[in-house]
Amino acid sequence: MTRVAAIDCGTNSIRLLVADADPVTGRLVDLDRRMRIVRLGQGVDKTGRLAPEALERTFAACREYAAVIKEHGAQRIRFVATSASRDAENRDEFVRGVLDILGVEPEVISGDQEAEFSFTGATKELTGRADLETPYLVVDIGGGSTEFVVGDGSVRAARSVDVGCVRMTERHFVRDGVVTDPPAAEQLAAVRADIDAALDLAEETVPLREARTLVGLAGSVTTVAGIALGLDAYESAAIHHSRVSYEQVAAIVERLVHSTHAERAAIPVMHPGRVDVIVAGALVLLSIMERVGAREVVVSEHDILDGIAWKVAAELGE
Repeated sequence: MTRVAAIDCGTNSIRLLVADADPVTGRLVDLDRRMRIVRLGQGVDKTGRLAPEALERTFAACREYAAVIKEHGAQRIRFVATSASRDAENRDEFVRGVLDILGVEPEVISGDQEAEFSFTGATKELTGRADLETPYLVVDIGGGSTEFVVGDGSVRAARSVDVGCVRMTERHFVRDGVVTDPPAAEQLAAVRADIDAALDLAEETVPLREARTLVGLAGSVTTVAGIALGLDAYESAAIHHSRVSYEQVAAIVERLVHSTHAERAAIPVMHPGRVDVIVAGALVLLSIMERVGAREVVVSEHDILDGIAWKVAAELGE
């Protein structure tokens, strides 16, 4: 067993996984898995820069994670940074802060690399299941971007496009610094138009409609799944590998787009950091299902974070 630590820093959240990897059985044994909403991408779409308060929230989470990693004695850490830090003019400030706290430089990966990690993390446990047809279409709906990956045992095609729950919310749902509750019809139409344009881009390189199983990743998808399951609290074990129908997703989107901030915050599975961005995230999921004709989405709690951990373990074993 190889003990590794993987950190995924996205536009909305930063997540840690400390795990023992067993290359013989293909299993990751979680020792610690946690997430903090830091909204690193706050305002990046508009200003092109990481905000000072967003950086401080992120560095505070890094200090917490450094203590956890030290406690478990991980042999190697890999820190992967995605959409927001790719786009920011002042990403060097972010890199220096992470290096000072964790002793490793954040690896600002490309959208294609992000897609490959997501695919590995999401599908490693699904291989060989008789009830799921291949190829898989893995969609990772993040804060700033969404990754599309089609593959069987390995990636056949991948594309990252700039639609995510934070980016779409800030671009279309914010008026005078406040998120519209509920959003107006023209705002919803603008979001759907952006998503449709992004799907057109994705289809230039990824055969979305050839997929036989849709696998959905990240907080927007898992939150929709928790609502569909009627959970009284967020339960990772119940959500992982649950299957949510198109009709359920459509009904949840209809509920969310007509809800106020207070009504969304009262949903038991809703993380406080997702209240303002879940409408846009759920719309992305619904639009994808409509485009590919998916009757259901298989929800995975294992995603880019697990893919990063497997990559670190493989490198240590070489």
